[in-house]
Amino acid sequence: MSRPRSLPPLKSMQAFRYAAEALSFKAAADQLFVTQAAVSQQIKTLEQHLGVALFERHTRQVALTSEGRYLFDYVEKAFRLMEEGVRGISEDTNPNTLVISVVPSFSSRWLVPRLGHFQQQAEDINLRLSPSIGLSDFANSDLDLCVRLGHGQYEGLQSELLFEEFLIPVCHPDLFHEKEPVEQQLNHIPIITDTGPDMDHVWPKLQTFLKMYDMTLKSHLHVADSTSLVEALLSRQGLAMMRFSLVYELLQKKLLICPLPVYMKSKYDFYLVAPAPHFRYDKVQSFRHWIKGEVKSIDESWLAYLKANQRFKEIKMS
Repeated sequence: MSRPRSLPPLKSMQAFRYAAEALSFKAAADQLFVTQAAVSQQIKTLEQHLGVALFERHTRQVALTSEGRYLFDYVEKAFRLMEEGVRGISEDTNPNTLVISVVPSFSSRWLVPRLGHFQQQAEDINLRLSPSIGLSDFANSDLDLCVRLGHGQYEGLQSELLFEEFLIPVCHPDLFHEKEPVEQQLNHIPIITDTGPDMDHVWPKLQTFLKMYDMTLKSHLHVADSTSLVEALLSRQGLAMMRFSLVYELLQKKLLICPLPVYMKSKYDFYLVAPAPHFRYDKVQSFRHWIKGEVKSIDESWLAYLKANQRFKEIKMS
């Protein structure tokens, strides 16, 4: 195994970075708060270490050689990565603003109506919500925390389970009559399918399960947004499989019902996600403590719902 070549001095690499970026030794000196002669000496040291010329020196300007252009791409990336790493473990530079990226449906139907309670407890924190499905980029933004629906494994990030998610079939109570068999009524109830990426595995599994009981459902309305799907249910447009966290309060108020006694454990659960150092921020700890207390109502409601409906059958996802 060959020995790795020793790296040039960091000061020389830093001087090269600024000089190559501005194509000016003077501008690099201004950035580094040193003399132009000091920058020139650092770059000479680097060139001697590497054994190549990095700049073409002219009377009033400099230009990168092909080797200089090649090296600059790597040096720039390396310094940016180091800067991001240092920022990641440094103290919070904006302790009074909390920026959170949240799954849109969870944000609008559950989180936003409760945020007033959090702001009463943390009056000195300005809260900024950014609805988003995909995992956001922490490195190039002021984002502090994400609330995500997934498996809880995100490369380079720490995740903490917020609550487990379950799925149940729901519709408006006007669509079903208690005295008539559910199986017969289902043949006449429009079915709405959620085509979101977290629900694409649900519909085929439900169809397979119901065929065992000679019940076949056909779907004609397909909705990709869970918030819109809830509105479709409330306006009596059909029956759909829904995340319990989005509809449990509507079930409690009897604005929706679950006519078919089945449920599924979702493949995905809700997590708090962020770089590990972010969980040490005071503002993140305050929000974490608050929201973990609030989501207990979801878990408690689910257990109470199962206890009140003991004939429910679980459709296994495996």
